[in-house]
Amino acid sequence: MKQIIMLIACALLLASCEDVIEVDLNDADPRLVIEANINIRVEDDYVNSYVKLTTTAPFFDNQVPFVENASVHIADENGLVYSFTHVENGFYISDFSPQENIDYTLEVIYENEIYTATTNRISSVPLEYVEQRDDGGFSGDQIELKAFFTDPAGEENFYFVTGSSERGINRNVLNDEFFDGNAIFALYRADDLTTGDNVQFILYGITEEYYNYMFILLQQTGAGGGPFETQPATVKGNIINETNPENYPLGYFRISEISVLDYTVQ
Repeated sequence: MKQIIMLIACALLLASCEDVIEVDLNDADPRLVIEANINIRVEDDYVNSYVKLTTTAPFFDNQVPFVENASVHIADENGLVYSFTHVENGFYISDFSPQENIDYTLEVIYENEIYTATTNRISSVPLEYVEQRDDGGFSGDQIELKAFFTDPAGEENFYFVTGSSERGINRNVLNDEFFDGNAIFALYRADDLTTGDNVQFILYGITEEYYNYMFILLQQTGAGGGPFETQPATVKGNIINETNPENYPLGYFRISEISVLDYTVQ
């Protein structure tokens, strides 16, 4: 009988401790997020030019707010202007095709504020081949892929490289301080990678500033999340708010030559 009374008392005690704790989050005003990527494929000089505009959102929001009413264009140092047109989900596109050794300035006008950044086309090199190992990883039974390329000698170069498949995506940044002029590889690993899986490697030529920017972002995200997802700390890119500097945007304006190499796991 005493045991039954004790069990009832414990149950009542536990029930009385189930208080609801409300966390009061101080939501900051939304900031504009500008993802301006101009990619020139070195294999065939194909250009993919887009600017994606979103805003930051409260922590528990599941949807990303798209910006569909901004004015977006890029101007070169000679005054030639390329306009970008909104298509859907915050994406603005153009037939803009950047040339070498010319500075280009991005201008975004949103809610009567002007955002700008200036950069130029950064060269890259071709991805050459993929080497597969079947005894990688800590357990020695994981498939590893190495995509090789040769760094130009006597130049200071910086690279952003991705490897992606339905199993996941790897991201990394490299500088050639310790492999100048030599062959180097980008490593791809993913859980459950198996024969028949298709993996795509993309190598981007980038500036030193973008290298530093992505290095910090990848440290914060563990190289697994998207570079423009919510971050533990604010990382500023190269875009400034000319109208109101305190209302700075997030994101980056980049023009990169890229090399693409597709591989099917053997």
